Amino acid sequence: MGKADDTRRRIIAAATAEFVAHGLAGARVDRIASQARINKAQLYHYVGNKDALFAAAVAELVVGTVGRVPLTVEDLPGYAARMYDAYLADASLVRLLTWSRLESRPTGDLFSAPHHDGPALAKLFEAQAAGRLVADVEVEDMWSMLIALCATWAQASLTLTADAADPETVHERRRQALRATVTRAFVR
Repeated sequence: MGKADDTRRRIIAAATAEFVAHGLAGARVDRIASQARINKAQLYHYVGNKDALFAAAVAELVVGTVGRVPLTVEDLPGYAARMYDAYLADASLVRLLTWSRLESRPTGDLFSAPHHDGPALAKLFEAQAAGRLVADVEVEDMWSMLIALCATWAQASLTLTADAADPETVHERRRQALRATVTRAFVR
């Protein structure tokens, strides 16, 4: 890894921590630069303004999550359970996306181009065309509902937020509920 790559990695890591804790409005570029061990001018050179930094932090977390928990349409119920575990293991993604909804994109598509959901939608379209997924739910709606189901107990839950300290029997019960629900709702 080169020096520029290392600097950018430090910036994104510091920015992610700052935005997760304080949101876009509450985050301070001075604190991000200090944590990344660079000055503000260097930070702006590498990433741009605060909004661009926020977008870069969101994109990095989303790409990282997709890399750790790839969509598997041949096992959509298992994907939902794995996403539950990912949200349980790291609150950063849900918190950052919640801040994004609250502060920068209150309606519409959460991501701007390049569309982060594009590859997932393509896989779902293909599976639906092959008859492996129900035909009476539009793929875009299926994707939104699937992601919402995965986040049922995530940090932005309106009812109950899961905790890693919950008994494993409770986590397994939730995983099984996700698997069963996704199977009934979307799998043929």
